[in-house]
Amino acid sequence: MGMDKSAKQRYGTVARSSLTVVLAAALAAGCSSDKGAEQGAEAGQDGKPVKVRVFKSHLGKGKIPEGSNEHIKYIADRTGVEYQLMTSAPGSDPAETLNVMIASDDLPDILRPIGGVEQTLIQQGGALPLDDLLPKYAPNVWKLIPKEAWDIVRAASPDGKIYFVPKVYTIPERVPMIRKDWLDKLGLPMPQTKEQYFEMMRAMRDKDPNGNGKADELPTTGRELGKWMDHLFGMYGVAMWEGNPEWDVYDGQIQYAGITPNMKAAIAMIRDMYKEKLLDTETFLNKGEVWQAKINNNLVGHWYHLPASLKDKYAAMKKTAPDAYVAGMPLPKVEGFTGFVTQKSMGEVEWMIPTASEKNAPNALKLLDFYYNPENEDFVRFGVEGLQHEVVNGVKKLLPESEDRPIALGMQNFSTKETMQKRIEQTYSADQVKMVMDIFEVGISQARRIAGDGMSSSVYEGFPDIQSHKLFQQYVAKIIIGEWPLEKFDEFVEKWKSSGGDAVTKRVQEWYARVEQYRKQQP
Repeated sequence: MGMDKSAKQRYGTVARSSLTVVLAAALAAGCSSDKGAEQGAEAGQDGKPVKVRVFKSHLGKGKIPEGSNEHIKYIADRTGVEYQLMTSAPGSDPAETLNVMIASDDLPDILRPIGGVEQTLIQQGGALPLDDLLPKYAPNVWKLIPKEAWDIVRAASPDGKIYFVPKVYTIPERVPMIRKDWLDKLGLPMPQTKEQYFEMMRAMRDKDPNGNGKADELPTTGRELGKWMDHLFGMYGVAMWEGNPEWDVYDGQIQYAGITPNMKAAIAMIRDMYKEKLLDTETFLNKGEVWQAKINNNLVGHWYHLPASLKDKYAAMKKTAPDAYVAGMPLPKVEGFTGFVTQKSMGEVEWMIPTASEKNAPNALKLLDFYYNPENEDFVRFGVEGLQHEVVNGVKKLLPESEDRPIALGMQNFSTKETMQKRIEQTYSADQVKMVMDIFEVGISQARRIAGDGMSSSVYEGFPDIQSHKLFQQYVAKIIIGEWPLEKFDEFVEKWKSSGGDAVTKRVQEWYARVEQYRKQQP
């Protein structure tokens, strides 16, 4: 856009602050377009593919493909739609990029929202309702995604309409993982109780299981703001998602897990762990790359993360620990509490179409439907030979990401145990597939979908600090490291309630009632 960094920052700030005003004007053109059956030309009507601009952040390594790309051409030949992939500039904030697009009336035809942009679009009339369009132009999407997920999507909108296609994961993505080779060296079984768990961690701390002759082992670790240590809270039945308390049913009603007696008990245990150096004392300082390096360098006994992304980490471990083996760790039982791994399966926003792109909506949905069509499963998974995969002994294997290789657009985000296993088989060597699937099996046995799964972020409107968990993060860190006494937790609860928590709770309970109402309706 020709701006220097400071100018971009200023423009982004102005765009956000004036978003409501600008949006009304920017979306007016989209709202005045013809609707129904006259929504633009059918894909390929004039003999040429129709272009559909797709915005997606966090693409991974690679170059944005050009129209001559074989992946683009393959899909265009079968759908009449030529996708044009768009993303935010390196180092920029994807949410700010989308806000600038909205404010400048330069919207893609279909986008993956981020940072709550979806609620801005829905509330300001900038999101296209898809109730009638999905069955007509994306029948595979409509059929594959279950009614329960569509119910959650409807409950997220003020008028009960479908404004986005949700992500659906029927199995848990996140699982506690443990170095099984460490347990074997220590002669210990998988811990089943809190007492056995502490005994195991003390042995990891004191008995040199990584065999380097140094007292550098960390039984477990987390990241700044208390991220990625959900397994410690999960032992106490606390609904957590990447370090943030979620919403679940406690004492018969949905409420914020961060203010429950379960949370206080979990913090008390973690505080004891920190004091004994069973929890990495740098937990609240660890940046993501530092946290990951500790795991990769065989310094961490157990941790909480995504088993599907274990490949590179496991390869790094084995460079200096050839016998490294990772297993799923069932949550140790704590008397008086029912532990679980938090599962969020459906309702997260995946794709939406701006009202301003209404004319091209049929083509955008045809593109999306290509990815959900079972007939295209092999191509969706492996792409084009030489670009996305190679054939080794007659078997297709995905190529590693590379900065000089064009990125292939992926649009399906629907996972079952079966689809996950296929992805693992295409990603991992044969001897590692069982290891990773065994980890998933542990996750499946431990996971439970929480009541707040798919909850709309609109419940936080007017209360940004409640949405960001800022108060919780402040209190939990200082209590765990011993700077504040455990009794300060009660002060946190009162502050949270009075600073907007009670108001948000009322909205959440109203949302949950709407979800329950939709669930009772017949398909």
